[in-house]
Amino acid sequence: MPTVLLSAPYMIPSLDRFRPVLEGYGIDLVVPAEVHERLNESQLLKYAGQFDGTICGDDQYNEKVLRACAPRLKVISKWGTGIDSFDQKIAAELGIRIYRTLNAFSMPVADTVMGYILAFARRQPWMDRAMKAGVWEKIPGRSLSECTLGVVGVGNCGKAVLRRARGFGMRLLGNDIIDIAPDFIIENGIQMISLEELLKQSDFVSLNCDLNPSSYHLMNHDTFSLMKPEAILINIARGPVVDEPALINALQRGRIAGAALDVYEQEPLPLDSPLLKMDNVMLAPHNANSSPSAWERVHWNTVRNLLEGLGIEVTFDNQ
Repeated sequence: MPTVLLSAPYMIPSLDRFRPVLEGYGIDLVVPAEVHERLNESQLLKYAGQFDGTICGDDQYNEKVLRACAPRLKVISKWGTGIDSFDQKIAAELGIRIYRTLNAFSMPVADTVMGYILAFARRQPWMDRAMKAGVWEKIPGRSLSECTLGVVGVGNCGKAVLRRARGFGMRLLGNDIIDIAPDFIIENGIQMISLEELLKQSDFVSLNCDLNPSSYHLMNHDTFSLMKPEAILINIARGPVVDEPALINALQRGRIAGAALDVYEQEPLPLDSPLLKMDNVMLAPHNANSSPSAWERVHWNTVRNLLEGLGIEVTFDNQ
């Protein structure tokens, strides 16, 4: 009977739905007493050698953990898309298969980006705050048709953002390290340019790239210095794409006008972070993927991926 460590924080609250299904396939389930966002190295090492597969979130499956879990561990089934917290090279060396759900949350993530763009352009949160404080102040806003949006990372999420922004009449710029299909670029009126030019020209910069060696601290002191003083940075990708101290410095110095952040270099965001006290910053707790239908699809695809990785024939239909 295979043993599976289930630590995916979005699935644990609904464990009563998944436990009978997994046990029906002969799986012995181990669920940590508490999971705060993810399991770190020391937490995972407590279970090393005790499980054959895992359903997890952004758990810290680094080289030390993977080697400690091998050879018993055969499959990591990630809830969601991003697998940057796993040492993929070592996993391949050890024969540990990694599964994920591609294009899992493109729609809710793109909606989140547009929500931030609209909030900063039309200034609703700030006017609402002023009104409730008894201040009648007409804070100037901008029409999106007057603004340029630069999207860094034109994958599934980036494309979804650009399609939505096109409907608002925004000027659209894109940047990616790989070639993007010409038909998408032409149909949506996108200009693909260098990162340097995108940062110089954009009123809003949306980070939609994966976290990899080429994107780590992509936004740093040098790249922030290229942006317009009135520009807004939006990060719903991964926290380490942004050098957080450099961002804080750029905001404090007025180098950029504001930021909207769903992800951070350290999660949860430390309570002493200066970002929490900045009026020109909008924050969320890594929640841009929020969508009942998307979550449901990912739940069951993650279960399916686990079973496949363990060599168990899947007999259930889409739940």
